[in-house]
Amino acid sequence: MARILAIDYGEKRTGIAVTDELQIIASGLTTIATKNIFSFLTEYLKSENVELFIVGEPKQMNNKESESEQFIKPFVEKLSLTFPKIPIKRIDERFTSKMAFQSMIDSGLKKKQRQNKALIDEISATLILQSYLYNK
Repeated sequence: MARILAIDYGEKRTGIAVTDELQIIASGLTTIATKNIFSFLTEYLKSENVELFIVGEPKQMNNKESESEQFIKPFVEKLSLTFPKIPIKRIDERFTSKMAFQSMIDSGLKKKQRQNKALIDEISATLILQSYLYNK
């Protein structure tokens, strides 16, 4: 089997998470500068078999698109054009940043470590991927 790769896309940073090859466990992979996302994915896909991209879909409480969706839609379009053989699914990402921050507290990270926004993005991508795995 191939991996599933989740993307928590942001204007500055993008969190990445992947499954194991059996698609059972979601693990944070990294956080990268958003401007480098396509070069990172191109290199990653040279060595790993990915069968599906999961991209977070930010929504408001009333189920309408979040303002940040205006940045994510063009990314998703470019992603599908750049890697046309890999399907893309969107997953509701409401509360993932808050849940990521809470998981950092629960795991005992010090206040200074919890201020690491890159780590929050990576954990958020992992939560998006876990949500997909749980509901598929």
